[in-house]
Amino acid sequence: MRPEILNRYFASASALKGIGAKVEKTLAGLVRPQSGDRSVADMPARLVDLLFHLPVGVIDRRNRPTIDNLPQSGIITIEAQVGRHKAPPRHNKRIPYRVDVFDDTGTLPLVFFHSHGPYLERTLPEGETRFISGKIEWYGGSPQIVHPDHILSAEQFAEMPLLEPVYPLTAGVSGKILGKAIRQVLADIPQLPEWQDPAWLASQQLPAFQAALEIVHNPGDVGDLEPDSPARQRLAYDELLANQLALSLVRRHMKRASGRVLKGNGRARQKVIDTLPFSLTVSQELAVSEILADLASPARMLRLLQGDVGSGKTVVGLLAMVAAAEAGAQSALMVPTDILARQHIASLEPLARAAGFRAAVLTGREKGQLRQRLLDDLASGEIDILIGTHALFQEGVGFSDLGLVIIDEQHRFGVHQRLALQSKSNRPSDLLVMTATPIPRTLALTAYGDMDITRLTGKPIGRKPIETRVMPMEKLDQIIDGLVRAVSQGNRAYWVCPLVEESDLIDKTAAEVRFAALRKRFGDKAGLVHGRMKGAEKDAVMARFKSGEISVLVSTTVIEVGVDVPEASIMIIENAERFGLAQLHQLRGRVGRGSGASSCVLLYDGLLSEVAKARLKTMRETEDGFIIAEEDLKLRGSGEVLGTRQSGVASFRLADLGQHADLLQVARDDARLVLETDPHLTGARSEALRTLLYLFERDDAIRLLASG
Repeated sequence: MRPEILNRYFASASALKGIGAKVEKTLAGLVRPQSGDRSVADMPARLVDLLFHLPVGVIDRRNRPTIDNLPQSGIITIEAQVGRHKAPPRHNKRIPYRVDVFDDTGTLPLVFFHSHGPYLERTLPEGETRFISGKIEWYGGSPQIVHPDHILSAEQFAEMPLLEPVYPLTAGVSGKILGKAIRQVLADIPQLPEWQDPAWLASQQLPAFQAALEIVHNPGDVGDLEPDSPARQRLAYDELLANQLALSLVRRHMKRASGRVLKGNGRARQKVIDTLPFSLTVSQELAVSEILADLASPARMLRLLQGDVGSGKTVVGLLAMVAAAEAGAQSALMVPTDILARQHIASLEPLARAAGFRAAVLTGREKGQLRQRLLDDLASGEIDILIGTHALFQEGVGFSDLGLVIIDEQHRFGVHQRLALQSKSNRPSDLLVMTATPIPRTLALTAYGDMDITRLTGKPIGRKPIETRVMPMEKLDQIIDGLVRAVSQGNRAYWVCPLVEESDLIDKTAAEVRFAALRKRFGDKAGLVHGRMKGAEKDAVMARFKSGEISVLVSTTVIEVGVDVPEASIMIIENAERFGLAQLHQLRGRVGRGSGASSCVLLYDGLLSEVAKARLKTMRETEDGFIIAEEDLKLRGSGEVLGTRQSGVASFRLADLGQHADLLQVARDDARLVLETDPHLTGARSEALRTLLYLFERDDAIRLLASG
């Protein structure tokens, strides 16, 4: 149970003065942690959500310009005398209400639309001095303030902080309402026990938890909000420590359930290697040896295999499953899409058969008697390797002896789901998570800190670099002419569009429109595939592309993951500025899989933002997925990179992994030391650490502690 001292922190924000039911609901959408889970989004905003909603800047009222020395932009504060009121004609609401204010250097108009005259006459009495703060705007070469944020007397201004925090806002919640609510919370919450090591806090000169919250919400200086300020560092470290402690508890729990020794004689595995049309790379051999050592150990395997696009992780996964089959155990390979499941069975089944084992596929498309026969064979142990989508772990799917679970391409698959998967096995199974999305080291530690990590680097022997060019949409006709020449020479190409059909809101070319245009040039040599098509339709189009019957495949990002057509050598990505770096890298990785030269064209439309320019420049300069991933983290932040809004992966509210990476390693070491010296968290500091886990909602870790 959550400690009683935290009850106030988790109370509803609707209890605060000025926060009614309507505002509270809007507030919840702004300050509650984002999640794909609707039930979470529908919950009320809590006081802790307000505390963890950090300012993104400050309004500095210490420097007060005179009217003749106003800046071109920004929020200003002036001391001025109120002059004439200029009310609009009674029946013309389009003309604003104006009030002139002046000082010794000039006059500045204040502009109000749809205003109530008597209210403004009370707020701005002619002849009196007022402190006015708001955003400066220039209209026709003259300055003005439209709807000032604050109009205050000298007494009121004296009570106002000279530095006012600026928060991320949403329609229906003003900065004034939010700031007032947060100040109420700060004045009301109880002091929490100190969970950090006092000697470490003193050496780092970090404030206490509550003091740090006070500083960031009431900054005494602009620097107090910088990521490297003592207050921000303290709060970031608290959140990172909660994350690392929770992951360490999950790891210990999963490892404690003793695994099993899966060790064969290696003959079947060697048959697969001999059947392969290529040699394993040094990196693949190293990855296989690490996995084999895990399988042969009585402790459970919990390993993440990170392979850059085209690095050959699927073969590594197959060799792991064959090793498990040699030891008499079944394996399950779970992939995110039906297309990928069927592609895997087509490529892996002959190799498994060569080794003397049976592989099968199970997705939502297997129905009736076929499905029942598959389930019967699985339950009797006749199927050694089962490949499929999430349907593998649905009700009614039973294994005879599941020894190895491999999750492929599920970087959106969180700790909770990893724990749930284990329930399908009579005894604890080994777990291998594979991803072709290179993950920055800091993100790997926070999302997969419960696992050992193996990196596959480099490409298989014989693969050539992909030439990448960035071009404007104005050159579309030239690109299509070049594509016609390439296709006439026997080349195959992908043409990726961001949408399936035209949208009024996002006026971008859709896959269906582009397909119609390209079909005029390529006829039946053009094909279309997108996520709204039925599975059998998609398979048929992909088969025609793989056989060469189709030369130009127009698609949405449905081909982003795992699609393998070595003969395809050209990738054209339309509106490339709208894709994230990791996605562009994945899409480009669909070509360059054969022995011939490959190219990628990134088409952009209109003026590029600085972020889009940086993305496309990175794509042009490197094919190294790990460099691209680090750059992606800098440009987009951790939540976007891992897709945490749709996942079980922890997102951070106080820590910035791009800025606080050094603190992450300290938190990891601290969490390990805590559990080594006090494994049941019963010591003097540990009671406070339990409070920390509850505060940052890592309750699952506490339950694991309770269950031993």
